[in-house]
Amino acid sequence: MLGKILLTAVNAVAPIVLLIALGYLLKRTGLLNKPFLDVGNKLVFRIFLPAMLFLNIYSIPSLGQIRWDLVGYCLIVITVVFLAGWLVSRSATKDLTRRGVIWQCTFRSNFAIIGLPLATSLGGDAGAAVAAVLSAFTIPMYNVYSVIALSVYTGQKKSPASVAKSIITNPLTYSVGIGLLALLVRFLQVELFGRVVFSLERDLKFLYKTLDNLKAMASPLALIVLGGESEFSAVRGMLKEISVSVFSRVVAAPMIAVSGALVLDAFGYMPCGKGELAGMIALFGSPVAVSSAIMAGNMKNDLQLATQLVIWTSVASVVTIFGTVCVLMAAGFL
Repeated sequence: MLGKILLTAVNAVAPIVLLIALGYLLKRTGLLNKPFLDVGNKLVFRIFLPAMLFLNIYSIPSLGQIRWDLVGYCLIVITVVFLAGWLVSRSATKDLTRRGVIWQCTFRSNFAIIGLPLATSLGGDAGAAVAAVLSAFTIPMYNVYSVIALSVYTGQKKSPASVAKSIITNPLTYSVGIGLLALLVRFLQVELFGRVVFSLERDLKFLYKTLDNLKAMASPLALIVLGGESEFSAVRGMLKEISVSVFSRVVAAPMIAVSGALVLDAFGYMPCGKGELAGMIALFGSPVAVSSAIMAGNMKNDLQLATQLVIWTSVASVVTIFGTVCVLMAAGFL
């Protein structure tokens, strides 16, 4: 059983590391150049990631049966970690272009790409169902909080109005808003007519397929671009920032979330079975999102640090996810 858990963690993370390594090798052999990487970065940020976010939200199953206590708890924990991340980022570095990157890393996980399959592997159908519902609420929150974190610290003084404008005009904010609107329309159709009268995948199949193809390109291209822009020699100059960020993302965040949930369960406030715990381990224990680095670079933050955090949180998460599951199994919770 433990071997299967370790293999699950490795299988979830290895494709990320390998695609980053491929991008690094392609850049070193001359097959990728800086103009291509710059254009690729913008394409991922403005086209592919918005398509992926829209479909991830639009594809959420029925919202009719939602554990609102669990959803509310996870949103509160993300907010607590978000606020704590601001303090962590201020204490970790004086470089303003790095503070937003560290802040984002503390609270934002790769739930859409790694978390959902991980929850399914750990909790079966129950874990998959919990993760699907959580994604409808947490992914939009991640993106809004990320835009805030990356807008506040860019090396330039910004007024509250300019920060608000950065949030509103961000392509990922648009895609989340449109996705939630489409999800609401589908939900209202079921409530009013008892069935889905119009659906994108059925009635505009060509458009849905196009968006699905764009979504499929988002993560692979983002990882290859990040690999091409990686400079591993830069690690020595940011060891403190990397160490603090990795610890915050894959150790502190899941520890806070899971321990808090178990306490609430013990007092009868929020029942947590295997499915719920699997969903929370995936939500809070996954490495920082791939899109976090693309966002950081496009919003004038330290792209090199953001790229390193994608790499090192991914590597470290194999150990921490395995350790978390082992502890919970030994205690009889999983």
